[in-house]
Amino acid sequence: MDLFQRNTPDDTAPLAFRMRPHRLADYVGQQALVGPGKPLARMAESGVVRSMILWGPPGTGKTTLAEILAEVSGAHLEHLSAVMAGVKEIRAAVDRARDRQARERPTLLFLDEIHRLNKSQQDALLPHVESGLLTLIGATTENPSFEVNSALLSRARVHVLKSLTDEELVEVMQRALSDETRGLGGRHIHVDDGVLALLARAAAGDARRALGLLETACDFTVAEGDGERLPRQALEDVLGHQASAFDKQGDHFYDLLSAIHKSVRSSRPDAALLYIARFLQGGGDPLDVIRRLAAIASEDVGNADPRALPLVMAAWDAYLRLGDYEGQRAIAHAAIHLAVAPKSNAIDRAWKQAKAFVAEQPQLEVPTYLRNAPTKLMESLGHGQGYRYAHDEPHGYPAGSAHDCWPTAVPQQHFYTPTEYGQEKRYGQLMAWREQLDAEADEGA
Repeated sequence: MDLFQRNTPDDTAPLAFRMRPHRLADYVGQQALVGPGKPLARMAESGVVRSMILWGPPGTGKTTLAEILAEVSGAHLEHLSAVMAGVKEIRAAVDRARDRQARERPTLLFLDEIHRLNKSQQDALLPHVESGLLTLIGATTENPSFEVNSALLSRARVHVLKSLTDEELVEVMQRALSDETRGLGGRHIHVDDGVLALLARAAAGDARRALGLLETACDFTVAEGDGERLPRQALEDVLGHQASAFDKQGDHFYDLLSAIHKSVRSSRPDAALLYIARFLQGGGDPLDVIRRLAAIASEDVGNADPRALPLVMAAWDAYLRLGDYEGQRAIAHAAIHLAVAPKSNAIDRAWKQAKAFVAEQPQLEVPTYLRNAPTKLMESLGHGQGYRYAHDEPHGYPAGSAHDCWPTAVPQQHFYTPTEYGQEKRYGQLMAWREQLDAEADEGA
């Protein structure tokens, strides 16, 4: 059967395939794109589809949107995967499009994983998108700004798709349970309270995964009256520990994030990995872990190891680029580094003190020698006069309290006090040395 055939799907096809909507009106999620008056809805109404790139996580409906837009525009949907297709396959698709054009039928090319196209493949495609022979719908989970060349990108509008919310995933599963033609409605399955919410959470925004989990869970129903019942206990067979991991109105979610944070802060890498693994197996979003690690890098490690924050950001980037399986290892890499690194909360304390201090100084003004002087008027008012360019000073430091950059008429404060741990010990030594240079300069003055 053709992947994009619009006949009633075979009952043996996966539930996620059978439940693909045929109209935008049946599409769940992405209301910023398909809602009334929104870009894709307007295309569907007019029947005129423009080239686009759909960027979003797996299971958000990119393929389904391509199917629907091809149908409403009367175009033939040509499907290629950038993983499998080379220049030869692209040229063959172009030849088929020319044949259809001669019969006055347009071609819509759905190019899955467009970010995997190399330069020669993109060059082969470009002139035919530009001429209008092909209307391109590219699908990608990666940022197209980095992965698609600018010439092709300029000819296709990028639409961002978001992971479905738990509520939207529950709606998708409820439709499947009630649909007697394509779904599970003929089985009259009654679902215990909370089951769909747990499946939605485990699916992590992926509608295809949610329907796959539901289909598997329905293998464990028990007979009840004229129908069947999907008991809560059945989820243990489907999800393992995921069934109970986040089963406390969100409390366990935050408990696990707290345990991750405190384990890293306490320099316990094994405990940190334990709680991260439990969090992810429970359906938690790996990006929530990375965000917490980024906070830890500044709050609890800080300048004791200045490599900590860049390493976490590199892990974040690696997760987005490599995908979930390989990306989880990058998260573990960052967590171990943070746990083993020397600790300092000096940055966190300094920042909180600075915010509190500024809140008590409403009249704080920038000294004139630090102000910019882009015009003659500002220069005549003394802006920038007396400023000492650090790179022209001995040791690269403008010594002396007269150039401490502190606002006049505001009491001097010290927010940042380095600890004796890691690289921060060196920072403390540098700051003490500069204070000595200040004292010597003031004495000379």
